[in-house]
Amino acid sequence: MSRIGLKPISVPAGVEVTVADGNVVTVKGPKGTLTKTFNKDMIIKAEGAEVTVARPSEDKLHKSLHGLTRTLIHNMVEGVTNGFSKTLEIVGVGYRAQKQGNNLVMNLGYSHQVIVPETDGIKIDVPQPNQIVVSGIDKQVVGQFACEIREKRPPEPYKGKGIRYTGEYIIRKEGKAGKGSKK
Repeated sequence: MSRIGLKPISVPAGVEVTVADGNVVTVKGPKGTLTKTFNKDMIIKAEGAEVTVARPSEDKLHKSLHGLTRTLIHNMVEGVTNGFSKTLEIVGVGYRAQKQGNNLVMNLGYSHQVIVPETDGIKIDVPQPNQIVVSGIDKQVVGQFACEIREKRPPEPYKGKGIRYTGEYIIRKEGKAGKGSKK
């Protein structure tokens, strides 16, 4: 039994949720509008200040979609009210980032600068040269964009240099033993 799927989603003031035919859910709020199509079997109802998700049967597929559908709709409501953000930190001597217009320009130890342009629905902010904040209203898009920035120089296990999420723990390896270290 899905405990998350049974919880109703409370819709705050200033947010409008509409469910069209084919389970197309549109959420409008102060930060923008999100639209997503869900599985046609799920029963989604928007009544007043609450949205409920129900499943038609105890089928394994319906059970697995129940909590997922509820969570995705909740994330849409959360996104148009507060938004989502991911913070990345750059570790390494000479590694830094800066914002030039709509582009994020990073020096990551390569012979060239790495340039990442902003896309629709994504805002990049660089409060410090070694910190990048990716924000937007769609949780999945924000996470994917932050992942793509991290891929430009993932953290390495020996010195920990690279781009990592804030709070991410990097398992460190011991370096090579010297020639005279064996006894």
